[in-house]
Amino acid sequence: MTHNVVKPEKIAATAAVALEQALVVPALFQREGIDQYKGAENDTINVKVEGVLPFRTYDWRSGQVGTPNANGGVRKAIVFDDYAEKTVAVSFGGNIYSAVKLTDEQRDFDLGGWAKLMAKQTEAIGRGLERGAVDTLKNQAYAVTLGGSVDADGAGSGTAVRSLRKTLIKARDILNKFMIPQAGRVLLVGSDWEMALLGDPELNLASNVGEAEAVSALHEATIARRYGFDIVVSQEVPSDAAYALHRSAFIFATGAPSVPQSVVGGSASANGVAVRWLQDYDANYLTDRSVVNTYKGFRSVHDQLLGIDDATGQAFVSQYEHFVRGIKLDLDATVDVLPTGSAPAAVELTAITGVGNAA
Repeated sequence: MTHNVVKPEKIAATAAVALEQALVVPALFQREGIDQYKGAENDTINVKVEGVLPFRTYDWRSGQVGTPNANGGVRKAIVFDDYAEKTVAVSFGGNIYSAVKLTDEQRDFDLGGWAKLMAKQTEAIGRGLERGAVDTLKNQAYAVTLGGSVDADGAGSGTAVRSLRKTLIKARDILNKFMIPQAGRVLLVGSDWEMALLGDPELNLASNVGEAEAVSALHEATIARRYGFDIVVSQEVPSDAAYALHRSAFIFATGAPSVPQSVVGGSASANGVAVRWLQDYDANYLTDRSVVNTYKGFRSVHDQLLGIDDATGQAFVSQYEHFVRGIKLDLDATVDVLPTGSAPAAVELTAITGVGNAA
């Protein structure tokens, strides 16, 4: 019988690739690894987010320094702004793992090696990461929630409901007003939304399903592209919920723990998704033990916005940070929820973007 040496790095690399290809919701997030951050304080990594700068205008023919011109203007010094990139702190709040014991008989007669077992363990970790990503989506406070059953004429009669096509166009319009880049937008939908969209003749999505061969779970879940959104379905998302977001709205970070010297093991990453595999033998019970795990962290990204002062025409940077890279859609909601009230942050968001009716 030929003895095949198991190379732990190869096993770990296979697991990392399989895990990366199995993800749907985490694959829509901006990915970060922790290798360059190991040793960071408080189990936290800091991810850079680009800053914003206002434009400024200079008075035309404003005269000499200290000397008023014909219009009474005095030449003034230009204004210098400070540019700073902010950091988003992503804390690692979990260790997703799958641990399995394997008897000699199972290894030699049932499985014929580690490949099948590794696939199942990777699948289990993938489910844990999906749940973490979806919980991050659900727990986020959204400035805007669009209803999928909004009264079209506003009369409250309930006889005419705004079409899903118009709801998607409104979602596009709001992200445009929030100044979110058009490239990289995604509409992530639950199963009820998927059925409603596929059944809407105005959208004509059904013909797109199955046209392209899937090479990953994300490709398999992408059903079409409409109005600038890649429409992706997830069974983990609540069936009546959908999220219109940019891929940079949330950060998904993973890290492979270090491999102890006392056991056989290896670590690897694929496209920012890292895992570790450990294997040892329990001689007391004649069993192999296999452990696959990864550190994980999720975080939303908030932005300072660029506004225009109506009185002076000068640009300015918002005082508050706002989550504008994503909005929520509720299939059963009969009204749209927009920024309202007198809270300073809501007032600022409405004043800059024109979205909502904050007092």
